[in-house]
Amino acid sequence: MPNRTSLTVVQIKVIVDYFDLHQEMFWQGGQAVYRPAGGYARIATLVKQIRTESQGRILFCDCGDTLYGTHPALKAQGQALIPVLNSLGLDAMTAHWEFAYGPATFQQRVAELGYPMLAVNVYDQATKERLFPPYSVKEIGGLRIGLVGIASNIVDKTMPPSYSEGLYFTLGREELPPIIDVLRTQEKVNLIVLISHLGFPQDMRLLSEVQGIDVCLSGHTHNRLYKPVLQGKTLVIQSGCHGSFLGRLDLEVEDGQVVDYRHQLIEVQADIDPDPAVDDLIRQALAPYQAELSTVVGETATALNRATMLEATMDNFLLQALLESTGAQLAFSNGWRFGVPIVPGTVTLNDLYNIIPMNPPISTVELTGDEIVAMLEENLERTFARDPYEQMGGYVKRGLGLNVYLKIENPPGQRIQQVFVGNEAVQPGHYYPTVFVTEQGVARKYGRQRENRPERAIDAMRAYLAKHRPLRAELKGIFVAV
Repeated sequence: MPNRTSLTVVQIKVIVDYFDLHQEMFWQGGQAVYRPAGGYARIATLVKQIRTESQGRILFCDCGDTLYGTHPALKAQGQALIPVLNSLGLDAMTAHWEFAYGPATFQQRVAELGYPMLAVNVYDQATKERLFPPYSVKEIGGLRIGLVGIASNIVDKTMPPSYSEGLYFTLGREELPPIIDVLRTQEKVNLIVLISHLGFPQDMRLLSEVQGIDVCLSGHTHNRLYKPVLQGKTLVIQSGCHGSFLGRLDLEVEDGQVVDYRHQLIEVQADIDPDPAVDDLIRQALAPYQAELSTVVGETATALNRATMLEATMDNFLLQALLESTGAQLAFSNGWRFGVPIVPGTVTLNDLYNIIPMNPPISTVELTGDEIVAMLEENLERTFARDPYEQMGGYVKRGLGLNVYLKIENPPGQRIQQVFVGNEAVQPGHYYPTVFVTEQGVARKYGRQRENRPERAIDAMRAYLAKHRPLRAELKGIFVAV
């Protein structure tokens, strides 16, 4: 007789640890709408319900971007999250922004977790040994399940050097087949689940080349997949970001094969009753910062979000503040995807930390017209590369003071059609005074007279809000696809 059993796989994607209820953006027809969602206490309630419904046959995994991001998390170097996470009953996770504390601190946080951090593709430069276990095995409802982790591979390529000090990161493509073989032949697993932070395009290519994975829990690119995608025999799901959604995948498994499945992308709605115990842990974690972070620092007439690829209102605000603070001609910042929306109305200090939690110094540099074009071409290739393995995360670099006309589909180095600074075409050898934040805004290889100023990003945003009430930061057509 066939041996048939069921398993419920739950995916969480909590980018930059939004502890509690927050605004989330949704598309409705031709416009964006906003409503509260998320929070660990509501996630806990949902997961308890799913555990009951599945009679405990549940696998609960976190795709990373969890220990870093909001002000309370950064002040405690991720430790504030540990009691909350350990209360949820997670089975495994992988990582990306967690490396922002530096490898040593990150390893301290991992030691405090009650479940494994998995990464097949992160190595110590000196010893060539893996930093974390590549896999773990769980037994649930008679099934042996192999869990494999792939951390984001861009940490040592596009992020500040301190994040990857002493480490190197691979794609994981070469490591996966032998790990899959070990899981099948030695560990005798019935099912293999990949917890990936490579991103949806990269996962889809990887799974076209590597056989033997039953389920891929994809992260990094923040797709809200309302139904699973099949790549060969592998089911791929991705469940948004900010902890605003849970991905639920109900599997029927027979003799080591998935024979049926159902999927839901579950919104963590505001009307869900928070789990009291987790709610209490959250309040304890936030209490030392509540008074400071609730300080009203201004108001906005523009809904601020980072949900758009070429330009975003949230970054227009940041860049407007940088320009006014320095008097520079141009401003750049990285195309970050994190940052929950800020709806029209009052703006708090907490909102500013959600925009740029690391609160970096404001930096200035002089860039030639040639360097501006080269820098933007490099960024466009990293964003839109035809080969998913060459995509390096994030949206298009944010800019202000210029207009860029581009053809997304063109080959590398040939996307930009024209760049204007003001009403004049950019001049190749002319130097343009530029302000930016972090090396992801302007890499160190570009420009002259690079300097870190004493003021920081949040200082500039607070000063800007004090002068501009209400704030307006609408889309300006900085990058135009033609």
